[in-house]
Amino acid sequence: MGRITVINPFTLQSSNLLFMGNDFRTAMANKISGDNRTRTCVTIFVVAGLCFFFYLLGSWQRSGIGKGDRIALAVTKRRENCNVLPNLNFETSHGGQAGSIDDSGTEVKKFKPCRPRYTDHTPCQDQKRAMHFPRENMIYRERHCPPPEKKLHCLIPAPKGYVTPFPWPKSRDYVPYANVPYKSLTVEKAIQNWIQYEGNVFRFPGGGTQFPQGADKYIDHLASVIPIQNGTVRTALDTGCGVASWGAYLWKRNVISMSFAPRDSHEAQVQFALERGVPAVIGVLGTIKMPYPSRAFDMAHCSRCLIPWGAADGILMLEVDRVLRPGGYWVLSGPPINWKTNFKAWQRPKEELQEEQRKVEEIAKLLCWEKKSEKGETAIWQKSLDADSCRSAQEDSEATFCKSVDPDVVWYNKMEACITPSKGNGDVEGLKPFPERLFAVPPRIANGLVSGASIEAYLEDNKKWKKHVSAYKKINKLIDTGRYRNIMDMNSGLGGFAAALHSPTLWVMNVMPTIAEKNTLGVIYERGLIGIYHDWCEAFSTYPRTYDLIHANDLFSLYKDKCDFEDILLEMDRILRPEGAVILRDNVDVLIKAGKIIGGMKWDFKLMDHEDGPLVPEKILVAVKKYWTVEDNNSTSTP
Repeated sequence: MGRITVINPFTLQSSNLLFMGNDFRTAMANKISGDNRTRTCVTIFVVAGLCFFFYLLGSWQRSGIGKGDRIALAVTKRRENCNVLPNLNFETSHGGQAGSIDDSGTEVKKFKPCRPRYTDHTPCQDQKRAMHFPRENMIYRERHCPPPEKKLHCLIPAPKGYVTPFPWPKSRDYVPYANVPYKSLTVEKAIQNWIQYEGNVFRFPGGGTQFPQGADKYIDHLASVIPIQNGTVRTALDTGCGVASWGAYLWKRNVISMSFAPRDSHEAQVQFALERGVPAVIGVLGTIKMPYPSRAFDMAHCSRCLIPWGAADGILMLEVDRVLRPGGYWVLSGPPINWKTNFKAWQRPKEELQEEQRKVEEIAKLLCWEKKSEKGETAIWQKSLDADSCRSAQEDSEATFCKSVDPDVVWYNKMEACITPSKGNGDVEGLKPFPERLFAVPPRIANGLVSGASIEAYLEDNKKWKKHVSAYKKINKLIDTGRYRNIMDMNSGLGGFAAALHSPTLWVMNVMPTIAEKNTLGVIYERGLIGIYHDWCEAFSTYPRTYDLIHANDLFSLYKDKCDFEDILLEMDRILRPEGAVILRDNVDVLIKAGKIIGGMKWDFKLMDHEDGPLVPEKILVAVKKYWTVEDNNSTSTP
């Protein structure tokens, strides 16, 4: 049966529970019945007055104003005795039952575990399905989601022996073998210092194909050209990231990377990145635009990523240019850079490499990227700050400019062999260094480039989310302890949740639903945060068990007429780690509908008041996913 708890976590007295109607009347009735005095006209008058008062109270609760209390009245009709219940257990205890009120009047659908072979199921990057698509331009590695009738409606199990990942920064260097039990990379990349298997853990020495001596020394070289330390460079894009050691070592320099790599023969590279606590998604540069806004990243990076940058008139470099902020840097490390020296080591014809570098240089010039450095196998370009003065040179070279009205409309849209026009330099000139950038007014808002998002609304949103996050920390006291490293905000708005939560021990993947009324992901990047576009009617581009805490504000209200809540909640369960936490904030009616589905999942949960009290229709649902693995279940539901 479903397990629904409704409490007010912000007071110590039980009188503030949602269940106020019948309990209060019962208490009054007991008081009156306990009075042995002879009834008088005064007593009759008092009783009549109370009846009239409760009639008015009930009418008010059923009106639009008191709509938030309807569920409380419904529950109290089923159960007259309500108690304050113990808090959910957010600790990693691998068990335990949270106290709850048994919603015995509601039939709950129980979800069975999926078969063990689905332990690492990635619905939209399924290897078997990918083989049915063309291999040219990496189309088969792009997102290909199953039709509704092929979706799994079961719970993805954790592998045998799964344990909670190490806390950051230890997780940067060590990952439990049981969590990602694949040794192929330890053999394939043995001489490149990527990863080593030691007993029951994997160790990551910090090496890479282009930096076998370690990511730190490699980043030191980049920092001699790129202003990494002063907060100018905050957001970075790592294309073809491997196990994301570059992003892992950038973290201590206050730079946050968005890393991506395909699900390919290098099994589980993105999964390793996320287990290490580094932001990453499954992705590829193929034919579809990257799911990021224009002018988002301060730096883009390719280290032996094997991407054919010069092919197809440089369309992939044009796409990097779209997401690179004016003044941003592009780093290319590996072939074809310095081909004269390295062609023998790379075992490739020097004529082929020469032509490849010629094309890269030609396209970079077309894009007004100035080469700042070429040393060894690494070259660094900087995108022009002054797009207007550069444009005349581009027109002289007959450059093609994109006709698209909005360069941020990218979901499943094909790349174009054209240059994305600049909207002016205001978004660069007003950009503060990080961390000042986090709460400063983003240039896109200051310049009125986001419809319906004024400076006043932005400042008010910051204030609101500081209040909400403060309330969350009272509910779940582990938020500030380092227990949660990988956090997702499924409907991120202006990024207020992530900004209020900001800490050196955690990061937030800010997801901008493609159906959101306002496209504010560019604003989020201007705050020095990272994020991605996504449609929650489909599976997210990640492996199972990759997030420690998931937050969703008004998500179910947004999707209530778009797709099935069951699909969204099962996807949340897939990407949430065992004993991970969930915080849902939404209208009470929507949360009750979600709660009925959650009741059939292996979660413990409670429904709580808004921090402003029980009369606010918006409520909070908090949950903890139970610990269980493939060895704990004998019954399965998938063929």
